[in-house]
Amino acid sequence: MKPGITSKLFLAILLTCAVVAIAMATAMRYSFSQGFLGYLNAQEAQRIELLRPALAAAYQSNRGWEFLRHNPRQWFGLIRPRDLPAPDDEDDGAAVQRGPAARPVTDLTGLNLRISLLDAQRQLVVGNAAIANATLQPIEVDGHAVGWIALLPFQQVSTGAALNFQQQQLKASWIIGGSATLLAALVALLLARMFLAPVKRIAAATHRLAIGDYGIRVEVSSGDELGRLAQDFNQLALTLEKNEQLRRAFMADVSHELRTPLAVLKGELEAIEDGVRPLTPAAIGSLQDEVGTLGKLIDDLYELALSDAGALSYRKSRIDVIALLRQSAAAFDERFAARGIAVELALDGAPQAECHADPDRLRQLFSNLFENTLRYTDAGGRLAVAAHVERQTLTLDFQDSAPGVPAEVLPQLFERFYRAEGSRSRASGGAGLGLAICRNIVEAHQGDIRAEPSALGGLRLLVTLPLAGSAA
Repeated sequence: MKPGITSKLFLAILLTCAVVAIAMATAMRYSFSQGFLGYLNAQEAQRIELLRPALAAAYQSNRGWEFLRHNPRQWFGLIRPRDLPAPDDEDDGAAVQRGPAARPVTDLTGLNLRISLLDAQRQLVVGNAAIANATLQPIEVDGHAVGWIALLPFQQVSTGAALNFQQQQLKASWIIGGSATLLAALVALLLARMFLAPVKRIAAATHRLAIGDYGIRVEVSSGDELGRLAQDFNQLALTLEKNEQLRRAFMADVSHELRTPLAVLKGELEAIEDGVRPLTPAAIGSLQDEVGTLGKLIDDLYELALSDAGALSYRKSRIDVIALLRQSAAAFDERFAARGIAVELALDGAPQAECHADPDRLRQLFSNLFENTLRYTDAGGRLAVAAHVERQTLTLDFQDSAPGVPAEVLPQLFERFYRAEGSRSRASGGAGLGLAICRNIVEAHQGDIRAEPSALGGLRLLVTLPLAGSAA
């Protein structure tokens, strides 16, 4: 079984802390070893300083070093006095003068094996002959060097007490390092659980989201990157939930819109087949109307699908939008007259407004807007169309008379298959795709379309388009 992210993070933090602890223990061991050797050598140097006056006095009393040649016993007795002063006593001169009153210090460092006496010419008198790396200290009488003390410094800890002390310290360092590693393991475990708890919640929620539970949400418990990730997840889930609702509504609406004309066609054909209804020009015209409705719905669906996919073709050029609007309105004169709807064009505010646009798509836009008025405005009503230019933007204002649309549903008018309840319902015809196609056409021209209540009692649609000099 592969380790999870919690185990990986725990091992990563633990390994890092363990490496740091080992490195610190190794550095402490090396530093202690070197420092301890330095301490021992400093102690030996202090011992030598205390021996120099005693050796000078012995030289004077014996008139030379001959009494020490080939006499190691006397040499050892000389360098291992019983009355060396304690470290906190007075200076060297006072210590020599105090004599037997000083406290004894036991030699446990092997000084007698690492010290030698040289004469004034630096020739060996007595002691260890291996003085190649020794440090020399002069023995002076009346200001003249009459001999030299050679001391071999410690290269490693070898004496029993010092070695035991060093081993105890090194053992303590390893214990401290091991304790630090265990503490690091505990901290790593807590950090791994603390940091990955929100990640696990998001992962579990993502799994539920993947199987279709779009209502899942995660708690946002912080303002850091994990908190922003939780917020983004919730927004994603909300979007998917809304899209799923739209998809289901879309499928239901499409099936309904297709079923209605097909049911009428089927009923008409069965009636003709059974002889209930004769095959007259009126019956054929009724069938053609239903086929036309079905074809219009399929064409609208196709146009909307192309528009949503960004595959709707646009052949843009510099055109006069006001002239194009006048032509489109003229094409609907007879239909408006048949419904008794008065059309008022107030386009003097923009006598000539050129935009970089596709004329065919704009004709489709204007046709859908006029068609919307024809379908949903009561007979004998009004349609007022105005235009004006402000800040290199052309605004087209379409206002019709009653019935109106509730203000709370105005933003939903541009959703596919949506129609307001009441007078603007399916009874008026249409599949509810016209305004959705209008929005896509306007946005493809870097414009905007929005719906507002009309002062005439119906619906107001505002279309803004950038003029040619400001088009993106």
